[in-house]
Formats: sequence, structure tokens, C-alpha cells
Amino acid sequence: MQSIYALHQSKTDSLEKEEKFLLNSIDNMYNLYLLLLSLLVEIRQHGEDQIVLSQKKYLATSEEKNPNRKFIDNKLLRALAANESLAEVQEERNIANWKLDDEYVVIIYQQILASSAYKEYMSLKETDFDTDRDFIVHIYKEIIATNEKLYEYLEDHKLTWLDDLPSVNTLLLKKLKKASETGAEGYFLPKLYKDEDDRDYAIQLLRKAVLNDEKFQQYIDGKTPNWDAERIAELDAIIIKMAICEFLKFASIPVKVTINEYLEIAKEYSTPKSSIFINGILDKVVKELEANNSLKKVGRGLV
Repeated sequence: MQSIYALHQSKTDSLEKEEKFLLNSIDNMYNLYLLLLSLLVEIRQHGEDQIVLSQKKYLATSEEKNPNRKFIDNKLLRALAANESLAEVQEERNIANWKLDDEYVVIIYQQILASSAYKEYMSLKETDFDTDRDFIVHIYKEIIATNEKLYEYLEDHKLTWLDDLPSVNTLLLKKLKKASETGAEGYFLPKLYKDEDDRDYAIQLLRKAVLNDEKFQQYIDGKTPNWDAERIAELDAIIIKMAICEFLKFASIPVKVTINEYLEIAKEYSTPKSSIFINGILDKVVKELEANNSLKKVGRGLV
């Protein structure tokens, strides 16, 4: 959607350039996942560094000399820190932001320390892997994923990251929740694409939506009696045409799935009433395609 919108705004036909941008933005989505995962490792490392510094004080207190190490000995955090495969991929992709921008690590670490969840966790006499994992899931969900400073950092650092953040947070939380003590090293390194068809879908959707723009516009014309075509918000028109593209060009995608996905996109990116407007247009388009026997779906089809 963003790539098509960018093409419309630039008034150019540089489809190849937008294809590269699209693939690069998808790749950067994976970098964001690795960046947030590495943040957990760096927070733990900062905690350990603080303990070492406290123990070196000339007038260290008893508590500083014999600190509670439960947080830095957290089994899930230690597993992430010791994951060589993860470290290699992060090095390959040059994911080293927190070494340069460590103030964000400090900010989040301090917020964790101030939380009631941290105090409760540190007061436990003993913990097992499940307890350690549940604590990390909690602080990620309640402190890291909602952190305003982190949000501002991501916004400044990469154009597409804010749009990717909800999906990445959902994936990362899912991986954390299902992590096990005996899990393989590669568990935290999911594939960027499910398969080659998955990658190809993104490019084909962009190409077919752009190259068939005028054809898809014809399906919209006449279905907005109270609106001239020129008065439809540009973003709404793009969303409608992308949905029509999936109706006609992607036989394996059920109609209901397409409609639901694009209505969610409209709710996120367009005007408050856009989803109702778009739903009405798409409903009319589907009925027309069905009447003309133009809706060729395989598998579950319309289910």
C-alpha cells in the first residue's frame, strides 16, 4: 500500500524502484525483530555491569557486595545472551544499535527496576525456567513494547519501523511465550519468508495492482453514486484496488480474508469512516464478479 501510494505521489512509473523499496522494507522488518531481541540481551548485560561497578566501590554496602543476581541469571535472558547463531546473524546484519545508543538501554532498565513485577520477581526464593520466561514476557509486554522513548527512537531511525512494530512485537512475544529450556538455537531465528511464493506474493501484488490500475478503477466507477471518482480519498482508492487485485489475480486467497485484511488496513491508516465506505464498495464488486462468473477462487474460495 505504501509503495503504491508513493508511486502515486511521485507521479512517476518507477515500478522497479518501488519493488526494491518494498523488499528492503520487508528485510528491515526482520532487522527490527533482531534489534528488539538484542535489546533484552543488552538490558541484562547492563544489569550485570552495574553489579560489577557496585562491587568495586570503596565503601560498598553489604547488599552491593552480595547482590541479588536473579535478574541477570534469568534463564531465558542467559539463553539469549549465549545464543551464538543469534549473535552471528545480528553481526551479519550489523545490529549494534544499543552499543551506540545505550541510553535507551539504561532508560528501560531503570523502568524495569522500578516496576512492581521486578520487585516481586526478585523477592522469589527460587525460580525455574517457566517463571523466568513469564517474567520476561511480562516486562516486554508492559514496559518495553509500550516504551515511548523506544518508540521515538525507532521513529527517528527507520522510516518503516513504526508500521512494522505491532507485527514484530506480536511475533516476538509469541516466540518468548513458547520458548523452552531445551529449545534449539535457531528457535529465535524464524525465516523472513515462509517460502519463495511468500516473497513473490509481495512483488506480484505490487506489480499487478499498479499495472492494472485503470482496469480496477472501472470496477469502482458507478458504485459510488454520492461521490465522484475524484472525491474518493486516494488512500481509500488504493486499498479498494488492492483488494480487487486479490479478488481477480490471486485465486488462492479467500474473498473474506481479503476483505477483512483491507478493512483492518483502512482502520489503521485512513479516515474513521473509510472502512465502512470501503466495505460497501467491495461488497458491490464481489456481487458483480459473482454475477459475471469472474470470481475464480480455488481451495476454500469464498468460505
